[in-house]
Amino acid sequence: MNKNTVVLLAALAGLGLAGCKDKAPAAASQPAKPALTVTAAAPQLVDWPQTLSASGNVAAWQEAVIGPEISNYRITEVLVNVGDTVKKGEVLARIASDAVDSELAEASAAVAEAEATLAEARANNERARQLREKGFYSPQQGIQSQTAAETALARLNAAKARRQSAELRRSKANVVAPDDGIISARKATVGSLTDNGQELFRLIRGGRLEWRAEVTSGELGRLKAGQPVRLETLNGGAITGSIRAVAPTVDPQTRNGLVYVDLPPEAGKTLSAGMFTRGEFALGARPALTLPQSAVLLREGFAYVFRIETAADGSVRVVQTKVGTGRRTGDRIEVSGLDTGAQVVASGAAFLADGDTVRVVAEAAGKAQP
Repeated sequence: MNKNTVVLLAALAGLGLAGCKDKAPAAASQPAKPALTVTAAAPQLVDWPQTLSASGNVAAWQEAVIGPEISNYRITEVLVNVGDTVKKGEVLARIASDAVDSELAEASAAVAEAEATLAEARANNERARQLREKGFYSPQQGIQSQTAAETALARLNAAKARRQSAELRRSKANVVAPDDGIISARKATVGSLTDNGQELFRLIRGGRLEWRAEVTSGELGRLKAGQPVRLETLNGGAITGSIRAVAPTVDPQTRNGLVYVDLPPEAGKTLSAGMFTRGEFALGARPALTLPQSAVLLREGFAYVFRIETAADGSVRVVQTKVGTGRRTGDRIEVSGLDTGAQVVASGAAFLADGDTVRVVAEAAGKAQP
């Protein structure tokens, strides 16, 4: 190959490279083909209710322990069982009354005897007074007759007191409910002997239940009496109650305090004393910047959204942006770290990567946004 041929080939190669350089910017200026069609969503600023979640046990508001008021007597009949609803004064059990009936009869007879003795003493005193006025009785004898009448009156009063005591014991032969409520426990059995301090029944007064929620010491200050509470039930429903009182002390071991929540009467249909359940305290409304939950993607323990931006070449690309999350209500979630004017991918974020080119369509009409 001669020298002229080499020079000619080099010139042609140079022209080819120059042509490639001129075509390269033209190819780069064309926008990339969209990888996915997506819908856009903008954060919305709304007033959301602020809640505090807690857990605790359901318990009886007040539980009365019912026992016998007379001892060493046999139980002859038990009229109620666990779960029965009773009224104040209703008979729950009966105790053998033979012995107390005998005591009452004896006390009544003693009263009758004392009344007869008093009548005789008063008659003698009146007769002595009349004779003394006529000079037949000395003053000393008059004092004796008057003293006898007063002694007989005192003995009558003592006999009446013993009879009243016997009547009271007789009335205690029936074990009665001290208040309206529900029988929560029964230990009374027919044939057993009564004893002082013995427990026969337990009664949930008024059938009222309460929820005793455990709350950390730092959260107790946010709660006060009267605030509404939403309590979950085992059947998937909910019951609304209200705070009755906040405990003035905190457990030194757990650093938790108790919050006492009054439950409505119908709570007994779905809840029972001793159950463990969760609930939420309503703390009022607070502004929240929200997005659809489908717009938030969880990766490696962090929350991200894909913010939609228009590139210099006119293509629409997504930028992966880390956000903070908070409360959830329905299908929306509270986020932080975004402006209210931002546009993010509303759904399908799991199929995107940072920098992908997308085509944005309107969610409702299905047309491309300008």
